[in-house]
Amino acid sequence: MRIVRYHEHGDPEVLRVDEAPLPEPGPGLVRLRSEAIGVNFAGLQERAGIFYGRQAPLPACPGGDVAGVVDAVGPGVTGVEPGARVASIIFHDSYADYVLARAHDLVPVPEGMDAAEATMLSSPGQVGLEVVKAARLAAGESVLVHAAAGAIGHLVVQMAKALGAGQVVAAANSPEKLDFARSLGADAGVDYSAPGWADEVRALTGGAGVDVVLDSVGADVTGLSIALLKPYGRLVFYGSAGGGRRLPAVSMAELAGIRYVTHFNMAALDGDLAAIEETARTVSEMVLSGRVRPVVHAQLPLTEAAKAHRLMEERTQLGRVVLVP
Repeated sequence: MRIVRYHEHGDPEVLRVDEAPLPEPGPGLVRLRSEAIGVNFAGLQERAGIFYGRQAPLPACPGGDVAGVVDAVGPGVTGVEPGARVASIIFHDSYADYVLARAHDLVPVPEGMDAAEATMLSSPGQVGLEVVKAARLAAGESVLVHAAAGAIGHLVVQMAKALGAGQVVAAANSPEKLDFARSLGADAGVDYSAPGWADEVRALTGGAGVDVVLDSVGADVTGLSIALLKPYGRLVFYGSAGGGRRLPAVSMAELAGIRYVTHFNMAALDGDLAAIEETARTVSEMVLSGRVRPVVHAQLPLTEAAKAHRLMEERTQLGRVVLVP
C-alpha cells in the first residue's frame, strides 16, 4: 500500500510516497480502508519538527482524521464489523491507503454523508465541541474565536452559536476568511494580523471585552486575548498554530481582573470513553440537524500531500483540506 512519509523534518517537499506492507490490527484496533484523510495543522508542525506535543521517530507519517470502511478487526474488538463506514482520529501513519484506528475512537458515518465532510466528525468536531464546553459558555455570552476559518475554527463558530452564545466575534487573517466566518453565523470579525485588532474587539463589545476566548493560535495573540476578558471571563487555549513549540506564558498579573485560563487537550479525556462517545453523538447530531455545516476547502490526491501542506501553510483555506487515496 501507499503511505506518505517524511524522512527528515523540513518544508512540505520532504513528504514522499513510500510503499509499505498492509498493517495488521492488534488488540483493540481495527484496520480502515481510507476514503478521505483530513489534514490537521498539527500534522504540518509534526513534519516541520515544531509541534509542541508528540514527536514521532523518523521516518514518520503525520496524524490526521480518516473516514473509511472497516477492513479488519483485531483481537478483543466487539461491536464493530467489517464493512462499517466510520471516521476516526489517527495519531500517526494517517496519510495511507489503509490505517489502524483504536476501536473506541470510531465514529459512525451517517448514510449518504460525503467522506471528506465525515472526517470532521472526528477530532475537528470533537475538539471544537469540547473546547466550547471547557469554556463553560452560558447563554447570551460573547465569544471571540481565533482562527475562525480553519478546520476546527469554522466549526467552533457554529457550535458556539448553536450552544447559545450571544455575540460571536471571529478573528482571522484576511477579509475572505472573515466573510466566510460571518456566512457561518459570526456576528463580527477582526483581522488579528493587523495592528490594533484587540482595540477593534473592544469597540465591537462597547468597551466591555468578551466573556470567552477560544484560542488555537498562541504566541502574542494569547496575552492580548487575556486582556480582553471581562471579569470572570475564560480563555481556552487549545493550539499553538502561531507559536509552535513556544507556548505562551501567563502571569498572575494578567489574571488579576478575575480571569481564567485553561489549556485543553483531548488526551485528557482519553480514558473517559463515555464522555468521548457522548461528544461524538452530539457532534453528529449537530451536523445532521444542520446546526453545524462542515466545509471542505479542497480535496487533493494522496500523492499531492506536499501541495496540501503548502496550501495550509499559506493560511488561505476556508474550512478543511482533505487528501483522497
